[in-house]
Amino acid sequence: MEKDWICEIGLLIYPDCQLSAIYGLTDLFRIAGEWADSDNPRKVRVTHWRAEKDEEPMCVWDTHPNRAHHLDYVITPPSIVMPDKMQPMPQEAEWLRGQHKEGSRVCSICAGAYVLAESGLLQGRRVTTHWAFAKHLAQSYEDIEVADRNLVLDDGDVISAGGILAWTDLGLTLVERLFGRSTMLSTARFLVIQPPRATQLPFTEFIPDFDHGDEAILRVQHHIHADLTASLNLADLSDLAHLGKRTFIRRFSKATSLNPTEYIQQARVAKARGILELTNRPLDQVAWEVGYKDPSAFSKIFQRISGISASEYRHQFGV
Repeated sequence: MEKDWICEIGLLIYPDCQLSAIYGLTDLFRIAGEWADSDNPRKVRVTHWRAEKDEEPMCVWDTHPNRAHHLDYVITPPSIVMPDKMQPMPQEAEWLRGQHKEGSRVCSICAGAYVLAESGLLQGRRVTTHWAFAKHLAQSYEDIEVADRNLVLDDGDVISAGGILAWTDLGLTLVERLFGRSTMLSTARFLVIQPPRATQLPFTEFIPDFDHGDEAILRVQHHIHADLTASLNLADLSDLAHLGKRTFIRRFSKATSLNPTEYIQQARVAKARGILELTNRPLDQVAWEVGYKDPSAFSKIFQRISGISASEYRHQFGV
């Protein structure tokens, strides 16, 4: 590779992948190269790879064609279909294993983590994906540690990003690696996008599971959501379920994937978010309306679950 090149980044086009991420990343890396130090011009070679029929992926587009390939990074973009509708990709999986064996660092965005998972390259690794897919990914591949709080997770030779538009965060993360922070910030300013964000917690949504088949726990869930301002103490909830405390906690956690305290906190913060998005009520009043008599306790729990303070959340998402 010529000395004015930094690396080659391969973008994998697989069935039903998000093409806007493919072309957006292509443009982002070109813009970053143009914003880099003009006294030391260096380029990123970007190539697009796609499998045809039963063949392994081949290069179908190249910023600098007719030269030998050496992929320093391979990126699997998001999918525009839900994970349970994604096709098996044995050719892509084998190709990814081969590229990684040759020294490529592998990257995924959103449901692109499933493509990497199929290759086996994520065994025993920490990876992030879209918050709505995290539970499904962890259940589908039990040897993967899914860290859904992170928006970008850099684990050395494996880099992952969560969220269908998190290709901007991953792209800027690589730009900072390749060109330095100054060029990354210049690229972000030019594209009018934020620098890589640390967490996707502000974007997550609490979606309670009511389809678990445990009638006693379902009765308690309905009771919780009917009046979040109630005390909702463990003794009363276990009595409502007609279960001992230990049995109640075990069955509640199995049915909802959260213990009762965590579930109540998630439900209360979800309601608080709705109030913050649509009203200008004082934070003390918001805390009271979702069941917290102590505003400081509410603030701490909101910050932990949402990743930002209640006032910051209102500023970012409010009307």
